[in-house]
Amino acid sequence: MTAKPTVLSVLRRRDFGLFILSSLLSALAAEVLTIAIAWKIYDISSDPVDLGLVGLMQFLPSCLLVFVTGSVADSFSRKRIVTICLGVEFLFVLAIFLVADKDTTQVWPILLLIAGLSAGRAFLTPAADALAPTLVEREEIASALAVSTSSHQLTIVAGPALGGLLYGISPGFAYTNSLVMVSIAAVAILGMRHREQHRMQEQRMLDALVGGVKYVLQEKVVLGATTLDLFAVLLGSTAMLLPIFARDILVAGPTGLGLLRAATGIEALSMALLLSFWPIRRRAGHIMFAAVAVFGLGTIVFGLSRSLTVSVIALIVMGAADMISVYIRGVLIQLWTPDHLRGRVNAVNGVIINASNELGGFRAGMVAASVGAVPAAIFGGICTMVVTGLWCLGFPKLRLADDLTDVDVIPESTTPAVSPAAVPDR
Repeated sequence: MTAKPTVLSVLRRRDFGLFILSSLLSALAAEVLTIAIAWKIYDISSDPVDLGLVGLMQFLPSCLLVFVTGSVADSFSRKRIVTICLGVEFLFVLAIFLVADKDTTQVWPILLLIAGLSAGRAFLTPAADALAPTLVEREEIASALAVSTSSHQLTIVAGPALGGLLYGISPGFAYTNSLVMVSIAAVAILGMRHREQHRMQEQRMLDALVGGVKYVLQEKVVLGATTLDLFAVLLGSTAMLLPIFARDILVAGPTGLGLLRAATGIEALSMALLLSFWPIRRRAGHIMFAAVAVFGLGTIVFGLSRSLTVSVIALIVMGAADMISVYIRGVLIQLWTPDHLRGRVNAVNGVIINASNELGGFRAGMVAASVGAVPAAIFGGICTMVVTGLWCLGFPKLRLADDLTDVDVIPESTTPAVSPAAVPDR
């Protein structure tokens, strides 16, 4: 009888271990860079709109290139794509460092470089997400997803705090550390021995480009889960407002900004580790809706708070709730998608994630510029709770979803249908 997959068993796989190391360092470098860029831009202009533009520059490349990036990930070596993209990331981080190190009074050069960096990551993300499940056995995918998610949350916890600390010592020190981490991440990928399987070729170019979108649209449970996350975080995101809260409302400085950004990942990391040992087995749909509602309520509390301690606690609760939603969506995508579609489906999912984070940051910056940061946060939380209610009524299959970890009924090489064990008949 085969032993039940565990977190430790998947980490013992050499290639997966190197992949996790690369992902960890790459994401950690991105978090440090985000702190450095946000503080520099707000230092230059003190304008919330510019913080919103950072989110827009991070979002647009993945949105505009979504059909190309997914098709590339399904047509070429994913390992090679990840390696090249990490090299491109190194060059853009270096360029941002050189521009930001000067006493510039303009934010547009930094914004353009952010757009270039984001274009590289638009190709990296779907290729990396599609590569990960192929490094383990099929029955290990759920455990591997939990490890990957925990790694990502660790960077969210450690990255911002580290970024605030490094930037406080010296901006150059923060950028240099990012460059070193990206370099090691590329070396780790190069050290993998994984031999990728033959890529399936679509008969028509249109099918190759839109295959991911077609899959998401036909799987109503996946569609409901992804769009719920999209609109809830799009309307309720406060990430780009954190520099305003840290400097002007909570008067906490760069260190406080690091704490606020890290707070969203503290409980998320704990939740990810918890889910890696005790995955959601029953009533997953109900749990997901409840989690998104709690996220909205936490956003309202954060907007009303004038205490750094209360704000951190609110963000911790929001991080835990968001982690549950992220995990359920991740299981649906990675387990229920055949390998020849994973790149394109992950590209679509990447746009949704970026839209809910970066475009949500742009929305928050625009609203904050009009009515202030506090009303913007409170209004966003209310909108998130409204969206939760509307999706609960509009996607009954998602609400009734039960066990999302049942892989026995998931076909390997064809477009999967919704598991009868996961969604009871009405």
